[in-house]
Amino acid sequence: MCLVRAGILYSVAAYLVWSLFPLYFILLARSGALEIIAYRVIWSLAFCLIVLSVTNGWRDIRRLLSSRRTTLALAAAGVLVSINWTAYVTGVNSGRILDAALGYFINPLVAAALGVLVLRETMSRIQWVAFGLGATACTILAIGYGKVPWIAFAVAGSFGAYGLVKKRVGAHVPALAGLTMETAAVAPFMLAYLLWLSISGGSTVNVASPYGLVVLLAGPITAIPLLLFAAGARRIRLVTLGMIQYIAPIGQFLLGWLVFNEPMPAERWAGFVLVWVAVGLFVGSAVWQYRVRQAAMS
Repeated sequence: MCLVRAGILYSVAAYLVWSLFPLYFILLARSGALEIIAYRVIWSLAFCLIVLSVTNGWRDIRRLLSSRRTTLALAAAGVLVSINWTAYVTGVNSGRILDAALGYFINPLVAAALGVLVLRETMSRIQWVAFGLGATACTILAIGYGKVPWIAFAVAGSFGAYGLVKKRVGAHVPALAGLTMETAAVAPFMLAYLLWLSISGGSTVNVASPYGLVVLLAGPITAIPLLLFAAGARRIRLVTLGMIQYIAPIGQFLLGWLVFNEPMPAERWAGFVLVWVAVGLFVGSAVWQYRVRQAAMS
């Protein structure tokens, strides 16, 4: 039970940080999404390598590299999270924070569905009701956009698949070593892209400038919540993780509405309220199940 409690705390912390990401990425609006992601990957890898050296974590890297299956799975995770980052930053920096946030409303449904279909996890009746309310909320929100929200679907699909990969290999993959291998898998391609931008004159980042310093912060800002997420995903069920993920879109919707003044018509409010009800039902069910187990053990 302590492991589960720690997993919940790690996951909640990760999604609280992610809920505030628009405040950071809006500062990088003058750069293209892929350029920002390239720097995110490079600086995240640098951050991980520094922490590995300080904590003497190279033994974990050597152990993971000895397994071809694990190496390939982490490389796939690196590609998936890079796709997720690119879709999200594109949404934020094109003035569609609510669209990007919608992706994270849909993502928990994808994660829960993958948990049931692929990992054969189960949900209680109340959790199924919460799942249905969440699906209804996402449908209302999508209809409110009046068009196919491709950014939302790209965000949801890529991160749902990323969470599944992390769940499948996470039981024996330390968070820091796993993230290091994920970023290392895509870093050569991102570095090549940055070099091409520099040679072609398309680069918008001077590393030695104040703006370059803000971009450099993408390393720890990216790595820290991913490490928290990895630590949480390996300790709790994917269904539980899927519901915790509602923290991020709720925070991002509030930022889009209150800080960036994006419109919040009636249908979006309806979806927002339904999500809160779904989360309340799920949390209430989890608390009740915990008390039943505690009573049975006493």
